[in-house]
Amino acid sequence: MNMRRKPNIAVLGASGHTGRFVVDTLRREGAVAIAATRSGRFAPIAGEEEPCHILDFTLPETLDEVLRGADAVINCAGPFFDTAMPAAEAALRAAIPYLDVSAEQATTRRLFDMLDEPGRAAGVTMLPAMAFFGALADLLASTLVDEGEHAETIDIAVGLDSWHPTAGTRLTGDKNIYPRMIVRDGALVPVPDPAPGGEWDFPPPLGVQPVTCVALSEIILISRHISAGSVTSFMNLKPLDDLHEVTTPPPRPVDARGRSAQHFIMDVRATIAGQVRRARASGTDVYAASAPLIVRACLDLLMREAPPSGVRAPGEVFDAQSFLSRLTPDIVLGG
Repeated sequence: MNMRRKPNIAVLGASGHTGRFVVDTLRREGAVAIAATRSGRFAPIAGEEEPCHILDFTLPETLDEVLRGADAVINCAGPFFDTAMPAAEAALRAAIPYLDVSAEQATTRRLFDMLDEPGRAAGVTMLPAMAFFGALADLLASTLVDEGEHAETIDIAVGLDSWHPTAGTRLTGDKNIYPRMIVRDGALVPVPDPAPGGEWDFPPPLGVQPVTCVALSEIILISRHISAGSVTSFMNLKPLDDLHEVTTPPPRPVDARGRSAQHFIMDVRATIAGQVRRARASGTDVYAASAPLIVRACLDLLMREAPPSGVRAPGEVFDAQSFLSRLTPDIVLGG
């Protein structure tokens, strides 16, 4: 596209918790954020309510209207079981890149299975799960495993000091009835019962923590382009206890950008030819951290003359080390 003008990015679900972070980040990056919500109401993190488009995912014409004149679309409207396919199909009709922040494996697999070929035919790039859950682990793993290498194991551990879930997170959890998948012997298989677990030695201040398998969209992304015998993702138990407790309140902003005090670290270990390689990233607020990831990806795509088309994992599209290094200070490598 002509980058001498500001890019116009449609943000679906702009009034949601993550959507507001995405709009804020786009505007700080100099882009025009076209807000669209189911209610037709939107208020930015720091500002007054402003006009926006009304979304109805059951009516394709409303999606087409939102995307008219947009250079790309970022979908933050969950549950993605209901919204990802109609939004991605609208992006195909508009011939513009599609990105979302879905953590759900079933949604990500469905887009790969159903829209990769149409996306390639149309020359449209589609990046599902371009968020903290999904893209960050895929990019970290991509820094460890070079093209043509085979990893015996890739283990991902997310350490959170707490988790105050949004209403959207709770709703998605209630609707996620699909079996979780991990990689064994190079293929996706259901998580066994009992799930893999143990202890993980996180850097301070978390230290050694009990962990259990929590398989999200990063497993699907990594399995698409990295050769690995096994891929497993874990999370420490404290945030899962918070998530399962119905009285845990939603996240509370503690700074001018609306971020919570939650601290995260993501630790990825790849074993290649018997040698362990390790990559880490840390930061504040997993919801807020999704915004720089997806906004940077979106703007980078629009800078390219011919980005790869079809449904892709971020590690296929971007130089992972370079991409991650540009996310500081929101996401810090090494953690």
